[in-house]
Amino acid sequence: MIATPSFPPNLGTDTTISPSQNVTQTILENGLTVLTKPVHTAPVVTVQVWYKIGSVDEKPGDNGIAHQLEHMMFQGTTTRPIQYGSLLETLGGDFNAFTGYDQTAYHNTVESNALKTVLMLEGDRLKNALISPAQFDQEKGVVISELQGYENSPEYRLNRAVMTAAFPHHPYGLMIGGTKADVENFTVENVRYYYHLNYRPDNAVLIVVGDFDPSSILTTIQEIFGGIANPDEPPTRVQRGQIPSTFPPSILPSNKPIILQEPGAVPFSQVIYPIPAINHDDIPALNILDYILDNGGRSSRIYRELIDSGIATDAGSTVINLSAGGWLEMWGTTTTTKSLNRLDKAWQKMIVKLQQKLVTTEELDRAKTQIIASSILENRDLTSQAMQLGLDWTTTGNYRYSEDYLKAIAQVTAADVQKVAQIYLKPEYRTLGRFEPTQTKTESITDANTVNSTATKLNIHTPRHHRISEPPDPAAISQYLPEIPPAKVHTITPPESFTLDNGMRVLLLADNSTPSISIRGFVKAGEEFDPPGREGLALLTAENLMSGTVSYNGQSLARRLENRGANIEVRTATEGVDISASALSGDWLLVLETLADVLQNPTFPQKWLELIRQQQISELLESEHNPAYVSHRALQKQLYPKDHPLYIYPTQNSLRAISRSDIQNFHRTYYRPDGTVLVVVGDFDSQLMRSQIETQFGSWKNQTTARKNPWPPVSLPAKFVWLQEEIPGLVESVTVMGHPSIDRHDSRYYAALVLNHILGGSTLSSRLGLELRDRHGLTYGVYSWFNCAWGWGSFNIEMQTAPENAALAIEKTLALLKQVQQQGVTPSEVETAKHSLISSDRVALGDPDFLAGIIMWNEIFQFPPTELNQFYQKIDAVTPSLVNQVARELIHPDRLVVVTSKPAIPTASVGRVTTPK
Repeated sequence: MIATPSFPPNLGTDTTISPSQNVTQTILENGLTVLTKPVHTAPVVTVQVWYKIGSVDEKPGDNGIAHQLEHMMFQGTTTRPIQYGSLLETLGGDFNAFTGYDQTAYHNTVESNALKTVLMLEGDRLKNALISPAQFDQEKGVVISELQGYENSPEYRLNRAVMTAAFPHHPYGLMIGGTKADVENFTVENVRYYYHLNYRPDNAVLIVVGDFDPSSILTTIQEIFGGIANPDEPPTRVQRGQIPSTFPPSILPSNKPIILQEPGAVPFSQVIYPIPAINHDDIPALNILDYILDNGGRSSRIYRELIDSGIATDAGSTVINLSAGGWLEMWGTTTTTKSLNRLDKAWQKMIVKLQQKLVTTEELDRAKTQIIASSILENRDLTSQAMQLGLDWTTTGNYRYSEDYLKAIAQVTAADVQKVAQIYLKPEYRTLGRFEPTQTKTESITDANTVNSTATKLNIHTPRHHRISEPPDPAAISQYLPEIPPAKVHTITPPESFTLDNGMRVLLLADNSTPSISIRGFVKAGEEFDPPGREGLALLTAENLMSGTVSYNGQSLARRLENRGANIEVRTATEGVDISASALSGDWLLVLETLADVLQNPTFPQKWLELIRQQQISELLESEHNPAYVSHRALQKQLYPKDHPLYIYPTQNSLRAISRSDIQNFHRTYYRPDGTVLVVVGDFDSQLMRSQIETQFGSWKNQTTARKNPWPPVSLPAKFVWLQEEIPGLVESVTVMGHPSIDRHDSRYYAALVLNHILGGSTLSSRLGLELRDRHGLTYGVYSWFNCAWGWGSFNIEMQTAPENAALAIEKTLALLKQVQQQGVTPSEVETAKHSLISSDRVALGDPDFLAGIIMWNEIFQFPPTELNQFYQKIDAVTPSLVNQVARELIHPDRLVVVTSKPAIPTASVGRVTTPK
């Protein structure tokens, strides 16, 4: 996986969750840095190993070697010659890895009884990675599939061109994952040497955060890691020596834009200004400047001056702070290519304002508050706290960097912000790129509400022609794991639940482990109620809720929340509107009042309606070039009849047909307290919270009679169908397949979860992942899932492949499904899957946002609050015979609908890049 670190760092000033608070640093004799932080809120622990090796240590020709090595680290060791994903999946929890500019990191969050086992596994792959020739050749194909998937994105392609031009002689000008050409030329000897040189104790930090015994943890770590020696040669970064900072630039960029002309959906621009390294004194002021430009909300300058004015349909900025430099980046999308000139002029005008006039006190204070609030809200779980320690250590050498950074943030003045704008945002420093689409999928060709007018039906070989490998035996896997003690019993207190007189359902779970609250809400006002010809009405209604109320206009609403670092987000789905909010605990009443106001008293101003309508049309156009979206839409239209809500999608015409009165009527009809669920989790007094909810929502009236929308029945497809959709400019194909299945209330639901976990729950350990990715190198990622809702459900699989490999991947998938359907799965697979599901859920519930979401969905499905803990009992009660019964009853490979979105024409002949000389 490839990851770009997001800065400014996230560190709360409140000591209850400060990542570096209560951290002990120990350096072993072999140079391994160890950071330990005990947190006993739940029997969960995260173990992470970060190495000081990333794309900053590469050059053209070996670009991507750190990322290739990251992939190989999951291919086993000399002492455990087995896929590491299978070993880690057996433990449950959450695990993954990523390569960044400055580091490569491996992170595992598990129940605390598995702590020593995870330490042993990480110590083993630090010392004994296998990197066999056969696995290496296979994994190169997986990496190339990942890189080719990124090539589907015009934003990725433009960013590559802009970064190359902005940093032509600096490693930050290289893409983290490398290039297809470089990856193809890697040899197993290259990667082994790179591993030998850089995966070493004196080039790494081991981080342990969570529920462990502080008195014994260092003894265990010394036992596992203390005997690992360093090679005589220094690591790549030491051999390379000091890298010059990205600022000042060694070569001034051209004043002419880079123009990328290729098939795509909407025009967009990107501009980059180089800035100094993360330890530079100006970094806090630069990050304040970035928050003033774009804080993610309507109070930011970019929103007010670009989006509110109609110049851009979407726009933003970010600052990247790294060990050897960084950059400030701005981007924006427009409705026409000609509008890119207007966007560029607006950008330059904004920069000049920052250089010539001090920012306001409100803007400065808002930015500081948001940085502090985000540092708390984004570090409430153990994984994130450890991640921050790893980022700080690998980019600055100081795991306490974030503490110093926040102290510096508090001291930034308006004059400091003006100064950094004058120094770093000079016109001669900037690199500008533009994407100008030359060929688009027009709605007249792919009308969302006609049945696959461009799809081609194809035949495919029958599954019997493919021999599917036998699944790995979990018993064989367990031989590589030590005996693990039983997990600690941890029961979550069920939420308090009550119903207001108007029918609104409320659930409260007080938890003072962090100074924050998480809110989830659901209103049964979804897309299922869109009338014919007005598809998208539910969407536009929800998106306009924050545009103004009787008491506050849209900007005032935004400032009230954003001045406190709080947020409210709304997402529309078929069955309802999903609301999420988070804030520091001192601001819970502000968020509650605002949410009550926008749900009950929105005014839907015409100006905001037009702006948001255009934004949604622009997003719709972009979706037409998203292969996953196009494939899923085509699949839905094959599975469901025309009068079914899952068949209908918004179109440009339907969005344009929606009036303000349509929205007002929709809101009056469907936004009702008796169709609303509200969940609050966090640091609050339950009695006071209940009193305020009754005050804020108790007078909300049901203005009309509740309307029901019975969905038409759906049957399995009569036969197997494979369709292909062509999208101009694609490089990698995306295939989805599925058929109708059970709903959430079906008694087989829990067995279906276990079956799916075995089949396709994880690319790194499932049967599909092991067959398609590990054994044949056909895909970077393949997943399956049961989507089980109220009254409907589906079984789905999605994968990404090279166009020429799509048919083979589909054939092998069908053969594997038939194998599982006819032969079933093994008892040991079932036991492993059950343990993994239970453990992963317990780990995930440590995130208050996730916990609030689970409570909300349990209430929507009318399960009792005790379902939080009964879920584990129901999973544990699943038997192998029931799983195999479900496989026979719910998996139908001969009645699947398969849709592949593929390149429309050979990509080698598509588009051109104009790079200034």
